[in-house]
Amino acid sequence: MAGLELYIGGTVLLLGAAFTLLASVGVIRLPDLYTRMHAASKAGAVGGGLILLAVALVGQDSAVALRAIIGIVFLLLTTPLGAHLLARASYISGYRPDGATRSDKLDLNSGQNSAT
Repeated sequence: MAGLELYIGGTVLLLGAAFTLLASVGVIRLPDLYTRMHAASKAGAVGGGLILLAVALVGQDSAVALRAIIGIVFLLLTTPLGAHLLARASYISGYRPDGATRSDKLDLNSGQNSAT
């Protein structure tokens, strides 16, 4: 049984590393702040969560597994919230999306931006 846990943990670790690599490629390749932040927050949170899940699976201690699970919950709760707040603050400060963006629902003409 211990061998199976190591193989599953290694597979989950590699999957998490792949998601984290995808997030870093997205940060480098995408055109503007908002799409880069989207890549970093979504794929980065999933990648980090999978890596912590691998730690919980491979770690032979229940305290380590509990801390890893708490870390996953914290990561999945705070990463999207932080990305949203940073994107909102960037938009309000005047940084506009790339020209290829089709929809801008926070445009001043639409009247939905209550912060300005």
